[in-house]
Amino acid sequence: QVQLVESGGGLVQPGGSLRLSCAASGSIRRINAMSWYRQAPGSQRELVAAITAGGNTNYGDSVKGRFTISRDNAKNTVYLQMNGLKPEDTAAYYCNADVTTHWGIRSNYWGQGTRVTISS
Repeated sequence: QVQLVESGGGLVQPGGSLRLSCAASGSIRRINAMSWYRQAPGSQRELVAAITAGGNTNYGDSVKGRFTISRDNAKNTVYLQMNGLKPEDTAAYYCNADVTTHWGIRSNYWGQGTRVTISS
């Protein structure tokens, strides 16, 4: 199977920065797209940013110009650099990976989530 482990969440003041990481491990033949989603209390999970295996990126409108997604394919790791953080960025952040396993099965996997709180 495949495991995704996120790290880097925490409490930050408005205007601050955080860098989230998500490392994938397990029976991985290929990682296709990797993404970050977030879910605030009482809200639906929303796409924050996505990156293809080739490095093409896509961002949610609310984070464009403030967040940057990147990946290290050698480490099976995706990052989310978050700058100019706002209270409305407070949420649980989840990593998602589109993975093809050694057995040729392609599936989506989720991490356990890491909490980000923006507050003064």
